[in-house]
Amino acid sequence: MNRTQFIVVRHGQTQWNHRGIRQGHLDSDLTEKGVAQAKALGIRLARENFTCLYSSDLGRAVHTAKMIVDVTGHPIVTDARLRERHLGIFQGLNGEEIKAKFPEEHRLHRTVGPDYVIPGGESVRQQVARNVAYLTEIAPKHLGETIVVVTHGGVLSGLFRHTFSIPFDAPRRFEFTNAGLNVFNYEQGNWFLQTWGDTSHLCEVGTLDGDDP
Repeated sequence: MNRTQFIVVRHGQTQWNHRGIRQGHLDSDLTEKGVAQAKALGIRLARENFTCLYSSDLGRAVHTAKMIVDVTGHPIVTDARLRERHLGIFQGLNGEEIKAKFPEEHRLHRTVGPDYVIPGGESVRQQVARNVAYLTEIAPKHLGETIVVVTHGGVLSGLFRHTFSIPFDAPRRFEFTNAGLNVFNYEQGNWFLQTWGDTSHLCEVGTLDGDDP
């Protein structure tokens, strides 16, 4: 089979997710709920016949990945190219703090679009190019296999838009949840979506925590 199946999951809920603080390349611990989500994800993935687990190297993703492999026993391959967007000067702040401290940068962020580079950070287009290039690079190494990727909301959003050729400046009309399960297939240079937003494994720990703002 000339197809690679990717099970792409977002990390469990973090303290900053819960408080509406922009994380980017900074980190915060998983909440109690986030830990429960990661454990439930591990139990679910133990039923899948996957060969390798890749993860962003940011702490919230690695913590989630470790809780998966506690159940499945797979080694973890980490890579910085699976990181969330670098939010530069906005990192560690909530929306009101960003508007108060950086009013002009906040205005540009809201109006310029996907090519706006946050000072000290990167643009949406740069982030998605980084993410998709890495996923496309590893796909041929796993032809005929299923692999798991633990990453971030922005990475999932970018891959979804890339798969369906949705412009980056188009309003987002789809949701992604912490520890939700999403299945993409890569075949002959093209991406296909098979499953989006499966949270059936989270029914006892809750699912609707929103995304990184």
